[in-house]
Amino acid sequence: MIKKYFSKATLMGVVMISLFGLVSCTAGFEDANRPGSSASAEELGRDNYTIGSFLVQMQNAVFPEQENDFQMDHDLIGNYLARYMTYANNGWNGANFATMNAPVNWVRYPFKSLTPKFTSAFNEIVRLCNGKKDLNYAWALILRAQGYLTMTDLYGPFPIGAVQDDVNAYSSQQEVYAHIIADLDEALAILKPLVSEPAYTANQTFDKVYDGKFVKWMKFANSLKLRMAIRMSGVDPETAQRVGEEAVAAGVIEENEDNLAISYTPHGLYKTSVEWGDSRACADLESFMNGYDDPRIAKYFKEVAERPSGSRAIIGCRAGAKIGNKSVADPLYSAANVTNTTKGVWLTAAEMWFCRAEGLLIGWRNMGENSVESLYNKAISTSFKQWEAGDASSYLNNAWSVQADYQDAQGGFSHSATHMSNITVKWDDSATTEQKMERLITQKWIALFPCGQEGWSELRRTGYPQVFAVDQTTAYSIKVPNRIPFADTEMTENPVNLEKARQMLGGADDYATPMWWQKKWWN
Repeated sequence: MIKKYFSKATLMGVVMISLFGLVSCTAGFEDANRPGSSASAEELGRDNYTIGSFLVQMQNAVFPEQENDFQMDHDLIGNYLARYMTYANNGWNGANFATMNAPVNWVRYPFKSLTPKFTSAFNEIVRLCNGKKDLNYAWALILRAQGYLTMTDLYGPFPIGAVQDDVNAYSSQQEVYAHIIADLDEALAILKPLVSEPAYTANQTFDKVYDGKFVKWMKFANSLKLRMAIRMSGVDPETAQRVGEEAVAAGVIEENEDNLAISYTPHGLYKTSVEWGDSRACADLESFMNGYDDPRIAKYFKEVAERPSGSRAIIGCRAGAKIGNKSVADPLYSAANVTNTTKGVWLTAAEMWFCRAEGLLIGWRNMGENSVESLYNKAISTSFKQWEAGDASSYLNNAWSVQADYQDAQGGFSHSATHMSNITVKWDDSATTEQKMERLITQKWIALFPCGQEGWSELRRTGYPQVFAVDQTTAYSIKVPNRIPFADTEMTENPVNLEKARQMLGGADDYATPMWWQKKWWN
């Protein structure tokens, strides 16, 4: 039973962890046979398997790669609103997130379907741990933090169970952010003894990301903190600087081998783009990458199936285009270049180097380099390595190429458009802060693919990159939604708290009301 759940390194580690008071609720097999013990080794083994199954459930929910969850929680929202992908399904022409009028069952899905999966699993882990704040509890805290961050960045205020005597009460987005950071700090404090034991592993059977290497989960937790610090740098600069500097000092992800990439077969984007053909490359990302002659574009997308002589190999479709026929659209626009077994990527070293570059630009201390340019170049080079796209030197020195004009596919359903941005790739220390931010965020946005939620968040936070207008008339003057409305079911199931949440928004419960953190630090 011990061998089934713990490696030799783990058994050695249990002793070390015990010395630090970090006793796992799934450890203790030796104690089972001591006089007075009421639990057998078999019973403890069952508990370990049960806790492990809930940890797997949490991973699957907060990094949703299962095809239905991926499509409803990530592809239709994050990927489409980041302008990475867009729909090729003509059945969605009249109602979708890009046109800011999605069906109510789409809008409610993350709240009603995904949230209960990770919150209920977390509660079960806490119950099974019997109040012990151990390794698995810390892991669950980190996973829940990822889940809550996704949800609050979709809706804004969110019920996180922080209000005494009312688990259905909403917390403001500022409160949610503070709660998540506190959870991450608690998890990191529990796991701190592992810093001196980087080889320690536990629960490999249940770890779909890091094979039980908990030092890597610590890096991910710190990376979430840095991501959040950058996000709130304009609205709460003092807290942002403190959290960001703490995260970098403690250790964020720096190498691609530590990227958060989860194994799930079948891969979500493979199902939605390649097999189902619902999603195709978006014109915004394609026009920037083709304009910059970015070699990563062939790693991101497949060549179009129908390519008339003289046309480009990779073509995107405008967001909101009125697709006449899916079977016609699919071969005209590029699918994602993924296979059924491609890992789902949710946080990368490249993103962290971009965050550190922006942190230094803001004035944060100890970001790892002495110049924004060196951090910016390192971020891009790290992305090139991640995608095995060759040497980045010529790309980094490109001071002339800009976003390409968008030319629709022959026989396609989009409208062609003139490029929106004149920003180049090569760093320029003499540029204005506005120009520096456009350059930095445009490159960060390109590198964030396929993490649509994060690409969309950067668009909302900074206004960059400059994107095309929605390719049909909408009820809004904005190009990209700032949020999605609250779940319609709350009107009947939780009306009092819903009304309080709407008051927290400071605006209408619609697509236009901005997030709490949507404020530029440089203005």
